[in-house]
Amino acid sequence: MSGTTSLGTYLRDLRARRGLSLDELARLTRVASRYIEALEADTFGALPAPVFTRGYIRAYCQALHEPVEEALALYHSQSVRTPSVPTQPVKVAAPPPSAETEARSRSTVLVSFILLVVLGLALFGVTLALQSGKDTTEKRTVDTTSSPSLSPSSTPAIAEAPSPPVSEPVAAPPPVITPRVVSPPPVATVHTAPPAVASVHATPPTSVPSASPATPPSAPSAPPAQPATPDLSGVVAAVTSPYHLVARVSEPTWIRVLTEDGRLSEETIPAGQVREWVSNGPFVLTIGNAGGVSFELNGRVLPALGPSGAVISRLVLPPQQ
Repeated sequence: MSGTTSLGTYLRDLRARRGLSLDELARLTRVASRYIEALEADTFGALPAPVFTRGYIRAYCQALHEPVEEALALYHSQSVRTPSVPTQPVKVAAPPPSAETEARSRSTVLVSFILLVVLGLALFGVTLALQSGKDTTEKRTVDTTSSPSLSPSSTPAIAEAPSPPVSEPVAAPPPVITPRVVSPPPVATVHTAPPAVASVHATPPTSVPSASPATPPSAPSAPPAQPATPDLSGVVAAVTSPYHLVARVSEPTWIRVLTEDGRLSEETIPAGQVREWVSNGPFVLTIGNAGGVSFELNGRVLPALGPSGAVISRLVLPPQQ
């Protein structure tokens, strides 16, 4: 290996010696052809994270039965020689404040302080005025309530004046007393009691229909059963890492994918779109519409995970034994 050989040139020479095309190598490695073209063209910017790129290089060399160490060393040397330097914004130092600016700021602070003091004094004065007005109102209400108490004493004095002329018809009180004694008002109250008893007897029927409608709502209390995921162990039993997962979406589906290195991918994928992920360990998936997506793991088509609209949480691909 010469000192000027790049990773792309090295990989192209290996593929040319085997007489394989890009599509044939993509089928062998289960890596998208666009990633293989990016590796052979040394366009690392079109590749995913370094951990996935190293997995692609391993799969490339293993498919051609070539050692992996030399290709990884070339990739490491090129990535070290051309590091990505983030651009930093230029910080412009603020000009020092002038004497005039400092004087203005001090005067502004002083004026603000004076305004606060004036507002505080005005608020205090308004509070005192309201309090004194409240005390005056309370005193007036006390005076008005005490003055009517004298009026009842004056009314009996006025009533006592006409009492002497009324004393002449003394015979009137006896007939008034006799009819009131003979009239039996308590008997009427005794007869009115039975209707109250009838109302008490009428209340039990009202409680019976109130109990019957309470029972139906308790029936649908059981939660809907979650769809059982199919047994995938037989389909992906012989699959080895690195794992290459492909999702083909037929209906809008929300998918969350957690890879072995802790990277989290979460999005709502429109119908007709395809997504791919690569990991050295199992994937952990959460799917919002199991019937709207189909999966392939290292080229093996997985069975349907559930009906349309079904939610599957923490599905591990490939399953752990």
